[in-house]
Amino acid sequence: MSNTPPMMLRSLPYLFRLGIAGLVITLLGGYVVSGLHLRWHYDNRDESPGLTINDIIGAYHGVQTPSPLISALESGHPETIQDSERAALLDWLRGDRVSQDYDNLDLGDEAPSEIIAVSCLECHTRGGADDGTRSQVSLEYWDDIQKLADSKDIQPAGPEIVATSQHVHAPMMAIVMLTLGLLGVMTRFSNRMIGVVVFIAGCGLLVDMAGWWITREVAGFAYAIVIGGGLYAIGTVLIGCLIVLDCALPAGKRPSA
Repeated sequence: MSNTPPMMLRSLPYLFRLGIAGLVITLLGGYVVSGLHLRWHYDNRDESPGLTINDIIGAYHGVQTPSPLISALESGHPETIQDSERAALLDWLRGDRVSQDYDNLDLGDEAPSEIIAVSCLECHTRGGADDGTRSQVSLEYWDDIQKLADSKDIQPAGPEIVATSQHVHAPMMAIVMLTLGLLGVMTRFSNRMIGVVVFIAGCGLLVDMAGWWITREVAGFAYAIVIGGGLYAIGTVLIGCLIVLDCALPAGKRPSA
């Protein structure tokens, strides 16, 4: 009784192996572009520069963040401001004429710009008397204040949009990992190692896809989306690199029966 030698990539013609390597490199390059697309797509979702976890939460759960100025005033800061001035600032920030009334001359001393100049600029300027975090939050100009005056109410994507996106991504990403896994076990590297990587990447993809729906109810599950997607991406890149390396190396000793 004879044993059939296992199918190995290194037993294929060299040009065939180079073709496989080229296809895998193209696949990995596509994932790099996909990563950039995701960053551009989610970046500034929370209306703040840079990709943060709040961008992911905003996409799947939504983010409601009160105005930092309102939060500060309601917490009693600054302590020296008069109650009437605090109430005037809160009414201004909660109204629908925030930009128009900031330096409205008709309001006189009750204009927000006047109150802020008297009560806040001693500390909240770029060269203010306070050397701590207060001087890092400048209230000198309207451009500085506008960033802190607006409340954020970011609504998540609708369930139809999430379902449509997952309808495309889930099968495609699963098929890619299956294909890479099969090619991986045909390399000269340890099948056990390839199996562990495929297992971790598969679990990561499952958590990622499930997280799209769970995060709609539980905002903290957005971290699972990031972790699961990261594990899948790492597994994809690792197996892809091993396949390319195996195809590029000399065939060496071929497997025998």
